[in-house]
Amino acid sequence: MHTALPPVRLTGAHILRDGAIQRRSLAIADGRITKGPLPEVDMRGYLLLPGIIDLNGNALPRHLSPEPHADLKRVLSAIDRYAAAQGVTTGWLTQGWSWEGGTEGPDFAERLLASHLACKPALGTDLRLQLRCETHLLGIADRMLAAIRRYGVDFVLFDNSLEQALEMARCDPEAFAVRARRAGRTPSDLRDGIEEMIARHSEVPRHLCRLAEAFDVLGVCYGSKADPDGETRETYSMIGANIAAMPSSRQAAAAAKAMNDPVILSAYDVLSGGNKTGGIRAVDLVEQQLCDALVSDEHYPSLAAAAWSLVDKGLRSLPGAWAMISSRPAEILRLTDRGSLDFGCRADVVAVNTQTRAVEMTIAGGVVTHLGEGAARRFAGFTAMLDMAAE
Repeated sequence: MHTALPPVRLTGAHILRDGAIQRRSLAIADGRITKGPLPEVDMRGYLLLPGIIDLNGNALPRHLSPEPHADLKRVLSAIDRYAAAQGVTTGWLTQGWSWEGGTEGPDFAERLLASHLACKPALGTDLRLQLRCETHLLGIADRMLAAIRRYGVDFVLFDNSLEQALEMARCDPEAFAVRARRAGRTPSDLRDGIEEMIARHSEVPRHLCRLAEAFDVLGVCYGSKADPDGETRETYSMIGANIAAMPSSRQAAAAAKAMNDPVILSAYDVLSGGNKTGGIRAVDLVEQQLCDALVSDEHYPSLAAAAWSLVDKGLRSLPGAWAMISSRPAEILRLTDRGSLDFGCRADVVAVNTQTRAVEMTIAGGVVTHLGEGAARRFAGFTAMLDMAAE
């Protein structure tokens, strides 16, 4: 179990507040950013930045492989530590609610949700689960809504990977066979199921509208993933799915911005310069102001690294780049208590070494969830002082 920091004032650092880097102190007490005289720790040589908020983390497959039946509490604990070491204080792990079965299917999703609920109090990071809902998985909407209610799921993305899977079956049967085996199915059975779902396409709009209405009642934020074009994005926006996650074309991203729908992109794609499906690089979408927030996707270290990359390329100031992984994600998911270092906010803080740009300390809700050697030395005297005061 994690222990909260005693009241402390971090002095000598530069902090990000009110959209600017300022030389001032930062006070923390009872898990919140506060005011007033408090015992001090000298943090000269550090930037104190709002904790990173990751809206789409796909770390589960990597931590499950090659153990798909691993103890999920242990897996979640490992992800918690990994995320904290990269400055993440709030993060959503994406989990499939898919026709594929296996670790992408509803049975595994419910097992994961139950394990998450049981171990969440022991996690330092505010780690949450996001469901990636396959649009054509008809007939079990009530089961998914019941799971959302039972486990408090607050974020869902619609996804349609049927055509992509069918293309794999046609062009790369060996890879498709591996995919089927992982789902516990034969290739022919999986392909027949895909074709059957595609044939029921006309039933999907009503199904999605029903889910959208239920999400609105439950207060669930929802959007869509990998929109291929502007028309698809407009269709989702019309039913309230207004978050555009990793659109696969410039047209989809532009349509989202035209409708004031937030666009989130992979930080790894921005950092690596990888091409989107539609032939445009993610970093180009950022440069064209067609991106609101960055997400880890499969690689937590890319979040802070992508922000610094945008600064180095002259595409964003540091406050602007860091907002894409802190305040903007908070706004998109309606988290009013975090994403900034304003007074009264949850004490989510990242201490970054100004010379190396390394994350050396992460504080989540006033709890130290990661402490590197350099930052730890700063707290050595503070701990000794508290011990003497206790005596």
